[in-house]
Amino acid sequence: MTTRIDTTFAALKAAGRPALVTYVMAGDPDLATSQAIMAALPQAGSDIIEFGMPFSDPMADGVAIQLGGQRALAGGMTLRGVLAMVEEFRRKDDTTPIVLMGYYNPIYSFGVPAFVTAARQAGVDGLIIVDLPPEEDDELCLPAMAAGLNFIRLTTPTTDDKRLPTVLKNSSGFVYYVSMTGVTGAAIKSRGAVGEAVTRIKGHTDLPVAVGFGIKTAEDAADIGRHADGIVVGTVLVDAVARTLVDGKATDRTVAAVRDLVADLAAGVKRSRQ
Repeated sequence: MTTRIDTTFAALKAAGRPALVTYVMAGDPDLATSQAIMAALPQAGSDIIEFGMPFSDPMADGVAIQLGGQRALAGGMTLRGVLAMVEEFRRKDDTTPIVLMGYYNPIYSFGVPAFVTAARQAGVDGLIIVDLPPEEDDELCLPAMAAGLNFIRLTTPTTDDKRLPTVLKNSSGFVYYVSMTGVTGAAIKSRGAVGEAVTRIKGHTDLPVAVGFGIKTAEDAADIGRHADGIVVGTVLVDAVARTLVDGKATDRTVAAVRDLVADLAAGVKRSRQ
C-alpha cells in the first residue's frame, strides 16, 4: 500500500530536494491555536507534519518539548483529541502526510486495535513510537502496518551495522536518523559525521533517510539537506510557540512565529541542492 509519505518522498526526489519535516506538539498551547499552527505548516513550506502526542513522562524529549507537552496536557489534550485534530486538518488538506510521534503508554491505554483503526480513519499516515524497540513489533508495529500505517524507526550514532537490519526489518515510510545521542534540542557536533551515517544507513535500505535533532536554522537545514532525504525540525518550533506566550496563553504572534520560522527553514532546505 502506497501512503502519502511514500508519494511525498518520491515527488521530492524527482524534484531534487529533501523533505522538510516539521514537528509540533498537538494541543500546544491550546486546541484552537494548535489547530491553526497545524493548518499553517504546509502553507509555509512543510512537506510532512510530525504531530506530537503529549505524554506525562517523555523520556526522549528535551526541556522545550517536555514543556510543550505539559502545556498541551494542562489544556486537556488527549490521544482522542489528537486524532480529532488530524481529522479536522484532513477536511481541508488531503495530501500532506501526518506522522504521530510519541510514546506507547497512551496507545496501550487506548487499545491497539482501536487506535490503529481510529488513526487510519482520521487520516494519519505513520507512527514514530520512541519507546518500542523492534523486539516488540507484535505490540504495535505489525498491527499498524496491517492497518496501512507506516511504522518509522529511529536510528542513532550507536546503531551499528549488526543492529541496523533488525531495526530496519519492519520499517516503512522513512528512516529517522537521530544525529546524536541524548535528548531533543541539543546541537549537532559534526555535520560530516551525519553525512557518513546517512550513507551507511542507505547501504542497508532503499527507504528515504531523514535527519533530526539539532537542526535549528536555515543554514543547518541547507547543510544537512545536502546529505539527507529529509530534514526534521522540532525543538525550535516548539520554542517559537513558547516565546510568544503571555502568562501561558497564546497571542496574535504565536501562529505567525511558527509559520515564519518554517518558511525560513523551507528556504534553507531548497538551497541544499543548489
